[in-house]
Amino acid sequence: MKTKVLVTGANGQLAQTIKVLYSANKENVQFVFVNKNELDITNYKEVSNFFSINNYDYCINCAAYTNVEQAEEFIELVFKINAEAVKNLALLCKKHRTVLIHISTDYVFDGKEETPYLETDLTNPINQYGKSKLKGEQCISNSLKEHFIIRTSWLYSNYGKNFVKTIANKIKENSELKITIAETGTPTSCIDLSSFLYYLITTKSNKYGIYHFSNEGITTWYGFAVEIAKHFNSFDLKKIVPVEGFITKARRPKYSVMSKDKILLNFKLSPNNWKDALSRVLETF
Repeated sequence: MKTKVLVTGANGQLAQTIKVLYSANKENVQFVFVNKNELDITNYKEVSNFFSINNYDYCINCAAYTNVEQAEEFIELVFKINAEAVKNLALLCKKHRTVLIHISTDYVFDGKEETPYLETDLTNPINQYGKSKLKGEQCISNSLKEHFIIRTSWLYSNYGKNFVKTIANKIKENSELKITIAETGTPTSCIDLSSFLYYLITTKSNKYGIYHFSNEGITTWYGFAVEIAKHFNSFDLKKIVPVEGFITKARRPKYSVMSKDKILLNFKLSPNNWKDALSRVLETF
């Protein structure tokens, strides 16, 4: 019997990556992808009816409000999608004995530490996006034992809108770039994160809880941009100018590197270095 997996947020970059990598797999996993028009997860009754008709072993929640700047203005909407909708999923996953895999963020931390954050470290989000994502985590923890909360950071892929695509396009236009050095973290390839999620499903792991998953290594947004530019031989790296920061509506953690020790301990997995993961994605650009 095939393992049935519901993936929400089908139009997002992570769901699209999962679809490309694993939809045609020959193993016993069947993915069903839904976007917000096909399933409004903020509507409890609609989600309840959907789960009653369809039986799923897993639900990967890729749906989220991710515009950090706009989140400072549209607070009610942000919490509706990132918290209330997550509670709906958690309650119905519990009712239907579905394992929930939820994607969260490094922005649940305030960035005041100087060493990689552990899953057990105190959360203290400093913007509305981070606060809404933390609330979503709490909704899951309070409702459902059978869950994985995966905190990730600086996510990118070939799909959707993300830093790598934006910088690559600017480089192709031969533009001068001003990139901040005020934030330190770790880029994460959707390919590598998708691989980890697939591992959790195919191994039927019951080591539930919160996990940090990013690629390995540390950089700034400026360092990230320079590494992207290195893959375009004709571009002059001097056109990328480091700046201290920009005036923004949302505060951002200055340091959001996360420890992956728990993944290594529980699953004997070690994520790829961020530069190697980036190279794999940029090969297709």
